[in-house]
Amino acid sequence: LNGFVAAIVQISDMPHLVCWLKPHCKDDTDETWHAVGSSWRNSACMDCTCSGCCSNHCALIYSIPRSFPSDCEKVFDQNACEYRVLKKNDPSVECPIYESPHEYFTASFISHSTKD
Repeated sequence: LNGFVAAIVQISDMPHLVCWLKPHCKDDTDETWHAVGSSWRNSACMDCTCSGCCSNHCALIYSIPRSFPSDCEKVFDQNACEYRVLKKNDPSVECPIYESPHEYFTASFISHSTKD
């Protein structure tokens, strides 16, 4: 009976063993690999961290303008990872933003891919 209990304990620890064998996380957005403990910004403007056991945690870094003059429109600047609000008839003119709540979107996922 003692041998049976010891075998069950060893089997139950196996998922934790896998965590120690995988020192990287995969960002599925960019198909890039990152070391455990590292942080990066991906092409979807999300700040990510590889927190161990192949688990990524990512969050959007920008707010989305909700209230601005009707003669203006929001335009996303992918390079700066931010929205700008510009005049529809003259995009060189910036418009005031009355409301721009930061909507926290986070994604946590476990990468099932492997890298040695």
